[in-house]
Amino acid sequence: MHFDAFDRYHDKESFLHRLDPRVKVLVTVIFIVSNALLPDGAWFAFGFAWLFLLLCNLLSKLGYAYSLKRSIIALPFALIAITVLFSIPGKPLSSFHFLGITFTITDAGLLRFVSILIRSWLSVQMAILLVAVTRFPDLIHALEHLRVPAILTTIIAFLYRYLFVLTDEVFRLLRARESRSGAVTGSKRRLERVERSGRGVLWRAKIAGNMAGQLFLRSYERSDRIYNAMLARGYAGRLYTLNPHEMKSVDYYATAFAIAVIFLMQWIGRF
Repeated sequence: MHFDAFDRYHDKESFLHRLDPRVKVLVTVIFIVSNALLPDGAWFAFGFAWLFLLLCNLLSKLGYAYSLKRSIIALPFALIAITVLFSIPGKPLSSFHFLGITFTITDAGLLRFVSILIRSWLSVQMAILLVAVTRFPDLIHALEHLRVPAILTTIIAFLYRYLFVLTDEVFRLLRARESRSGAVTGSKRRLERVERSGRGVLWRAKIAGNMAGQLFLRSYERSDRIYNAMLARGYAGRLYTLNPHEMKSVDYYATAFAIAVIFLMQWIGRF
């Protein structure tokens, strides 16, 4: 089962892996907020932020392009901001007609749109790197140490853990479906499933709906059994980790250095 699709942690012996998770979470949040606060068109600041990301990739021993290659998939989600191309007043650059409406792209709108894309791209890279160098239980405990409300950390922890339960139930349903599906063979043709021959779209939709309903019921029942098992083992609303979290001198120095770099990035973007 491909449960590693959810777990993006890469076990390495690197500088970033050894840092306290509180440092990594705090620097990531500050970096993302700093990106959001940069002015539109702060190209030198964006470039400086990207150099900082490259340095972090090298310190993680995952390769300088690790987060870069994995962040491209998130760029299409930033296209939701495409409306700023037409909604911000400025010098007209181009116009086109769609559904009887004239849309005009302005220079200010284009500048805002490109800046949003770059901000999103940089922020996603930092988040990807954080998950790659920090175990998920350590992330949860770092949030607790940083005084994030307990209800939020609990929701995040259970949401992550029950993704595996849901995936396991999906594979169980698929295996049950495979085992109940008849097949015919022939010397001159490949193996075919009987259920796929002569069936229409409505029949397929009905089967998919039945499977979705079964998935919900089975996942709900299994989650209830898991929760009762956790209570029987002493769960009292808090998750524990075997990794002690102790701030060392290198953690303080790394935090100070990262904050200084982010402050310099803001200075470059504004002055």
